Amino acid sequence: MIAASLAAVLAPMRSLASAVKPVRIRDVDVYGIRLPATDAETAAGVYSRYSVVEIQTDMGVTGYSFAGPSQRALPALRQMLVGKDLFAVEQHLRNGLLAYGGVEHAIWDAIGKIANQPVYRLLGGTRTSVKPYLTCVWPGNADQSQVPFKDQVAMAVKIKNAGFKGMKIRVWRPDPMDDVEVCRQIKAAVGKDFYLMFDRTAHAPVEMAHQKIWDYDTGLKVALALQDAGAYWLEEPFARPDYESPARLAAAVDILITGGEGYQGTEAFRQCLMHKTYDILQPDGRGAGGILTCRKVGVLAEAFQVQCILHGTMSLMLAGWLQATLSIGSDWQEVALLTPPLMPEEQWAPAMKVLNQKSMFNIHDGVLEAPTSPGLGLEVNPAALKQYRVPG
Repeated sequence: MIAASLAAVLAPMRSLASAVKPVRIRDVDVYGIRLPATDAETAAGVYSRYSVVEIQTDMGVTGYSFAGPSQRALPALRQMLVGKDLFAVEQHLRNGLLAYGGVEHAIWDAIGKIANQPVYRLLGGTRTSVKPYLTCVWPGNADQSQVPFKDQVAMAVKIKNAGFKGMKIRVWRPDPMDDVEVCRQIKAAVGKDFYLMFDRTAHAPVEMAHQKIWDYDTGLKVALALQDAGAYWLEEPFARPDYESPARLAAAVDILITGGEGYQGTEAFRQCLMHKTYDILQPDGRGAGGILTCRKVGVLAEAFQVQCILHGTMSLMLAGWLQATLSIGSDWQEVALLTPPLMPEEQWAPAMKVLNQKSMFNIHDGVLEAPTSPGLGLEVNPAALKQYRVPG
């Protein structure tokens, strides 16, 4: 059944590939750009640096992505892709592209431009919008222990008043019951119709805040407390290789247990589904291997009646993630990481200098609309990329 579903998803792209003259990848380029921003703006969280990928084809069509790898990967990428069939995405993944999801985005951008269609439509998607939620991380200590509760409450109110329906924050404080108290205060301020998610991020507090990975009893205690306080989900409460503990927790609580951002390819997600590890799978739009791999994870999840909601990103990089989300038909799209008190449009304002469009994404009344332009939906200005390219 899964194989048949994947075949149906890929049929439009394969039909297109057979209907046109074979398109070859003429060259690949990866380079950094630095956009105008003051030191104060950068310190406040404004995005001004991106890794650009260009996939140049022998048709004269260029695909772009702003979620590229280090320039050090360029020789391997050129060996892997130059002279190859643009449309052979599956073969590229098998040849090593799985490790470079942002490059795969640029390939899809070129394919979509040739087809004159947004990528999500080529992969069978029919949704025309999705609800974005904002993930907030305050400057300073990674565990957020320096952030007054009232500041987190105020940001939640600000986000709700801007029309958004959801927000995510970390559950990293040394005493997780402090984060539970924040949840109570936020929910009291925003009401039941605003969704509040919490992220433990598996091993990250070990590396960034000198904490321990939770044991099962701690995870259960926090999950039950967050559930009582009105939280919507708890993300990655345990180590990523541990499929059993999240499954045990998910069976014991009503709050949704989610995860998957650290997995590449489909095998780990298959294990999650077989073990009933998570209520929601969260592949990363780049880390999982790119748009097609995320679409595969969505098909796998659907076969097990499990939701698939991508782990997110921000600004120009979000274009590829959004195409994957729309192809799956997910309920939510994470926009991350937001640095309070900035809102998304403020944080990605410098990026408008490399686009020939009035807005990067259309967000109205808490809804993120599907792009109508072909490919990833960004109308890139090549001259501006050349202007802001970082030498080297």
